[in-house]
Amino acid sequence: MPAEPDGTGLIKVDPWLEPYADALRHRYRKYREALARCIEAAGSLDAFARGYEYYGFNRGECDGRPGVWYREWAPAADALFLVGDFNGWDRRSHPMQRDPYGVWSIFLPDEEYATRLLHGSRIKVHVHSRIGPKDRIPAYIKRVVYEPETNSFCSLYWQPPVPYIWQLSAPRIEGGLRIYESHVGMALEEPRVGTYREFAQQILPRIAAAGYNAVQLMAVQEHPYYASFGYHVSSFFAASSRFGEPEDLKALIDEAHRRGLVVLLDLVHSHAIKNVLDGLNHFDGTDYQYFHAGGRGEHPAWDSLLFDYGKIEVLRFLLSNVRFWLDEYRFDGFRFDGVTSMMYLHHGNKAFTCYDDYLRWDIDEAAVSYLQLANQVAHEFNPACITIAEDVSGMVGLARPLDEGGLGFDYRLAMGLPDYWIKLLKHVKDEDWPMQEMLGVMTNRRAHEKHVAYAESHDQALVGDKTVAFWLMDADMYWHMSREHQSLIIDRGIALHKMIRLITFSLGGEAYLNFIGNEFGHPEWVDFPREGNNLSYHYARRQWSLVDNPKLRYRDLATFDREMLALDQDYNLLNDTLIQPIHIFDDQKLMVYRRGPLVFVFNWHPTQSYRDYRIGVPDPTDYRLILNTDDPWFGGHALVCTNQVYPWQAEPLHGREQSIQLYIPARTAQVLAPL
Repeated sequence: MPAEPDGTGLIKVDPWLEPYADALRHRYRKYREALARCIEAAGSLDAFARGYEYYGFNRGECDGRPGVWYREWAPAADALFLVGDFNGWDRRSHPMQRDPYGVWSIFLPDEEYATRLLHGSRIKVHVHSRIGPKDRIPAYIKRVVYEPETNSFCSLYWQPPVPYIWQLSAPRIEGGLRIYESHVGMALEEPRVGTYREFAQQILPRIAAAGYNAVQLMAVQEHPYYASFGYHVSSFFAASSRFGEPEDLKALIDEAHRRGLVVLLDLVHSHAIKNVLDGLNHFDGTDYQYFHAGGRGEHPAWDSLLFDYGKIEVLRFLLSNVRFWLDEYRFDGFRFDGVTSMMYLHHGNKAFTCYDDYLRWDIDEAAVSYLQLANQVAHEFNPACITIAEDVSGMVGLARPLDEGGLGFDYRLAMGLPDYWIKLLKHVKDEDWPMQEMLGVMTNRRAHEKHVAYAESHDQALVGDKTVAFWLMDADMYWHMSREHQSLIIDRGIALHKMIRLITFSLGGEAYLNFIGNEFGHPEWVDFPREGNNLSYHYARRQWSLVDNPKLRYRDLATFDREMLALDQDYNLLNDTLIQPIHIFDDQKLMVYRRGPLVFVFNWHPTQSYRDYRIGVPDPTDYRLILNTDDPWFGGHALVCTNQVYPWQAEPLHGREQSIQLYIPARTAQVLAPL
């Protein structure tokens, strides 16, 4: 019989972990202890993660009478009263009862409240505590709206008379994961907040046609401050009302599934907003109900609060939140935000130089256990669920199975890649770009763990930085992107933009991510309306007219992006683990490598082209040119014939028994397939 897992299975895939066997056992034991606590509290992990079916507002019975239960965990509160439109906001008429565990409850029977507690009616909980009496938004509430007349948020009782009827199940992903990262509010070209319905009707068709098979939605969890990009969450179970009603989001997900797209939620469990009246802060009057007390409970860089993942009710709240989004809205997975900050007491604010940094020093063990449990909840509810960790530290076993001692994520973001491109673009002339170093950065990742490669995401496009296209071309994009104009700056920028994406896509990971609009070289940056920009929406939108205009060269970049993604559709490239360098020459700025059956040839030199250049190839067969960054429909100069076939010769080179000769123009890349 196989041995019981003890967390040391990771050593089989990484023998360097052998000296850390005890630390791995300790981590696994902590996870199992946390799991046991959840099971003890509810009978099973699944039952434990159904907290949203118990807390908040739920249909039920009391003494055989149907009605609505409302329950809230507030152990240090002195008294709770349910208030709202149903009782004229009388803050004394509906007291709640406390149980020994600090859970307050009240039952509203239909016979008395069916015509008073209506779908969409305003409702809050009035909490008496050491910070005084305050109207609060229930922690598990599913609908919160902004009220301009009071300049505040209010929760709604949300129980549609006719529940949403789902039309389609999730599609099965073919090939690798190709993710289109999006923000519903800024997805339109008009300078305003877009809606779920508009995104479904206008943006999803673009995403599907562009060759992506997954859409990742940012800023869905309710957040009071639009300019926070959705990362200062107030109500974790409420879909942001800025973009429409919950049923509109469900319709968006249904439409995405119809178009063959899975939908991932950008899930923020790494911190929470400090707001008192519309957040969780001091809900029961203490600073330690959901969060760590004192300084440990505050994130100095994010101006937010940090969850205490060791508390059983915090675990229930967050694990239920994971299950809720999969259950209620049928999301197909998550990108977990801020995982680095969660796993370490220093929040990742240090250099990681050895395995001690991951397994022995300054580890938030409860947070690590929570992430393991979150992955277990997600994958047990939906075995096809996709989980992605935003981690810059390189945590050991982050994307390995739980029974090996890993944290259970399916993918980790290759966060060093976009940072590397920005560093090169800012500080190094492209004629000095180091070939060996570039190859090393693209392939330097933990073995046997899947990574999501990307050249830029929302982080690189935020105000204070610039998109890759803008770093390359800057203000010339305003004046010289017309096909009628000639510009060496634009030619260089378009050429390098394609090459940067192609090498990142083909070498950087087992999945690929693009931020909305960047597939066509979206100019400028992202900046949401705020006081510092006079509440302008000018940079909080996507200029689709640029790529739709056939007279502009943005369309060339979008066409290239689609054909690049087709390499995965046609050759299952992202799932192919075979990566081999063939010929890397710094002086000539040449780079030749294979991934799977395909050979990639890059000439990064700004001026030097190479005629009849011989390279070794893996197989004794002719090779056909299947993708050429220099093709005219990609904004190139057509210096190499489309569908060119390179005959093989039995002339050994570069460690291969056969070779081919080809013409490699400056600043171009070619992808070759064996015939």
